[in-house]
Amino acid sequence: MLAALDEGADGVVGLFVLDDALRRPSGAPRIAFLYRCLRELDEQLGGRLVVRHGDPVNVVPAVAHEVGAETVHISADYGPYGAARDERVEKALAGAGRRLVRTGSPYAVAPGRIVSGGGSPYRVFTPFSKAWRAHGWREPAIQPRAVDWLEVDGTGIPKDPDLGAKTLPAAGEQAAHERLAAFLPSVTRYDRERNRPARDATSRLSPYLKYGCIHPRTVLAELAKVRSGGDPGGKGISTFENELAWREFYADVLWHQPESARRDLSPALQGMDYADVTSGQGAARFEAWKQGRTGFPIVDAGMRQLLAEGWMHNRVRMIAASFLVKDLHVWWPLGARWFLDQLVDGDLASNNHGWQWVAGTGTDAAPYFRVFNPDLQSNKFDPDGDYVRRYVPELRAGGSGYPDPIVDHGEERKAALQRYNDVRTAHTA
Repeated sequence: MLAALDEGADGVVGLFVLDDALRRPSGAPRIAFLYRCLRELDEQLGGRLVVRHGDPVNVVPAVAHEVGAETVHISADYGPYGAARDERVEKALAGAGRRLVRTGSPYAVAPGRIVSGGGSPYRVFTPFSKAWRAHGWREPAIQPRAVDWLEVDGTGIPKDPDLGAKTLPAAGEQAAHERLAAFLPSVTRYDRERNRPARDATSRLSPYLKYGCIHPRTVLAELAKVRSGGDPGGKGISTFENELAWREFYADVLWHQPESARRDLSPALQGMDYADVTSGQGAARFEAWKQGRTGFPIVDAGMRQLLAEGWMHNRVRMIAASFLVKDLHVWWPLGARWFLDQLVDGDLASNNHGWQWVAGTGTDAAPYFRVFNPDLQSNKFDPDGDYVRRYVPELRAGGSGYPDPIVDHGEERKAALQRYNDVRTAHTA
């Protein structure tokens, strides 16, 4: 919008296209949150948000034709589907003598901009994060004082899908800024408390970043204010900045290697045998994991939090993912797909590359031998059992009705390491 006004546009149309290519694979939590964000934005715009349903290749040129627009501004999409879609829209607009302008991105530093000294993309987080900080980013966009909105008919925002008993956070820009304001006073303790799932010590900004309700540059600017105020908690701020850098790192990896969304990055670990989850014991164990009935309390607490809230604490995401891949020997894309179905903040790059990191097939240097022990993780990060009891009510009353462990972790750890060693040996033979 700002770019359009800077070009001297006489009027502006705010258009959002509901694209079934993205809606179909999205779970109900993401769809419901999106619709709620759109309603909040429409309210901010005085009912002037234009929502259309269809293929953007057809819809965007049609709306541009309706209002006689010569230029269409979008926020650049760096996902595999989004980037290809934008190219098709650009060609369709050009065929009618109109321009598509990519203005900004959902990242502080757009994917593809940060490369190594030799010009190649980074494959490991730490050097990327150093280059990311050295690169820097622009200040947040300013709010325009006045906009001449053009009146255009839309098809409306659909009703929310059925969420069952799942509860989602408040949606929209105002809620995002309120959440950030609530988090900032505790950011100086972030490095010490972020791994304690029983505490409200994480930002919970991920759904708002996912849907553009708040920009990472805005978050970084607020962190800079806290730092400049002389607060002694610099390590907490830096640790939280790293979380934003992880988001941008994974987006960069996906931009350079779009196939990594659903395929192992590590050639040495491609082709490993995994459990069959379509029938028999494999299917029963996979379902037990989905429903939080594995007999491992910290895993089950996380999976039940996911079902109840559409969100899971990040430390517990890693524990639950490790259990599926390395205790149940299930290929990581199946778990990543379940998370995307259930998460309100499900982001393809962050989710799927986070799963690859846990599985040992992704960007980490040598992580295949890392196997989280659920009991040790629980003792370390939930020592009083507060998180587990919150989501596994059976354990509040002595464990009545709680299932026995579905596997022996020690035995499955050995089996996992053997499987990884076998496929690596076969790759180098």
